[in-house]
Amino acid sequence: MKQRRSLRTACLTLSAALLGLAVPLSVSPPATAAPASPALRWTACAGDGLDARQQCASLTVPMDHADPGGPTIDIAVSRIPAEKPTARRGALLLIPGGPGNTSLTDPSGKGRKLPQSVRDQYDLIGFAPRGLAPSTTVSCGLQHADLATSSLRPWPAPDGSISGNLATARRVSQACTRNGGELIRHISTLDEVHDIDRIRAALGEHRLAVWGVSYGTYVGAVYSQLFPQHTDRIVLDSNDDPDPTLVERGWLHAYERGVEDTFPEFARWAADAGNPDRVATTADEVRPLFLRLAARLDRAPLSWPGANPPELNGNVLRQTMLDSFYAPSRFPALAKLMLAAQRGTVPPAPTQPTDQALQNLVAVSIGTICNDVAWPTSTAGYRKAVADSRRLYPLTAGMPRNAMVCTTWPYPPRRAPVRVTDHGPSNILLVQNARDVATPLSGALRLRKVLGTRAVMVTVDSTGHNAYLANGNACGDRTASRFLATGQRPDGDVYCR
Repeated sequence: MKQRRSLRTACLTLSAALLGLAVPLSVSPPATAAPASPALRWTACAGDGLDARQQCASLTVPMDHADPGGPTIDIAVSRIPAEKPTARRGALLLIPGGPGNTSLTDPSGKGRKLPQSVRDQYDLIGFAPRGLAPSTTVSCGLQHADLATSSLRPWPAPDGSISGNLATARRVSQACTRNGGELIRHISTLDEVHDIDRIRAALGEHRLAVWGVSYGTYVGAVYSQLFPQHTDRIVLDSNDDPDPTLVERGWLHAYERGVEDTFPEFARWAADAGNPDRVATTADEVRPLFLRLAARLDRAPLSWPGANPPELNGNVLRQTMLDSFYAPSRFPALAKLMLAAQRGTVPPAPTQPTDQALQNLVAVSIGTICNDVAWPTSTAGYRKAVADSRRLYPLTAGMPRNAMVCTTWPYPPRRAPVRVTDHGPSNILLVQNARDVATPLSGALRLRKVLGTRAVMVTVDSTGHNAYLANGNACGDRTASRFLATGQRPDGDVYCR
């Protein structure tokens, strides 16, 4: 399980979102016994630390859903049955973030946090999206150095040059083309959405309830758009901007706003007099201190044996900032690194998953990001965008506007991104922290706007990525739990202080 947790953290760092009146869901299906699942043969799950009730199965799906008679792949699925059969409503699918995360262990993990009233009614369903082990796997066979998060994130050189980023993009793109096989071309949000509907059918369910997190909110929104008749209660937590012209490229841009929203919280924490990792005497001092330290490490990196890359440079510090802003509980990692660097030392190298595991999740992440939407190819355009970003948002140093591997991706998208609209049942609840580095409130408000009367939004006065039962607050948690258990939503958008 420790390796599984490390994988989940790595997925988050590699991965790593607006009003209407609520219409209560007044008609509930009668309580029934668990439906037959002829396409799924449930067996004991492999792995340690799982709930003894969790079961696993494998579902065969087309590699290309447009060619259902062609080659097939397998999708790993898990479940914990509803705990009160007489109250059973259906299945609650846990859609992971990323792209590149898995929810296969979530019925035994985050599922345990759900209130009893929800666990009584729903089978908790997890899955490993296509390409991720133990589903049929994919790998780009990247060099060890290219698996570093600060390499995959397109941080410009200290002088703002993007030549090195373009060279990395070409090298990674060529490796994925050479080693990813046919499957790398069939990893996308739309493929995952169609896999989900195959899972629903295999479960014998007419409708699915959903708890989607981060990238999973986009997957859940697209599923609700394409298969509205098969949706039950939908909770979307930490929401992505659904702009179909940008998709993941827009989510990279969003780090500019997300960092600006979150840094003041870190600064207040880092200047608190009772903090053992205090880095400054006042909050106002923390931002210039961070910028000076990053610039110093740009000029004179520190050797960091065992890390990837094996040095602490300015961009590694900036990437650590992004990683640490995903949850206040991670703030100490950034503070400790800043304090060590100020002394000219480094802490122990961070623990990483194995290269084999990283190869798998990185390939799924790259495939999804590059296959979902076409990226611009103009080098001059990226240079200007990076220069503008560095001037306006110095904390992120131009990275969110830079050229990723998708700039040189050889495969055009097979289908246009889905436009999420207000057409469909009013059965969606958005939960969103006010300060979220990866899916900032500004993007979540855009998803809220396009969903119109289909959705109600709960904005939570908290900091961190993942709100419901994680980095949110009791008010937001109660609202989402009540909706899953009863179908009752607020009459309109609410703010949970």
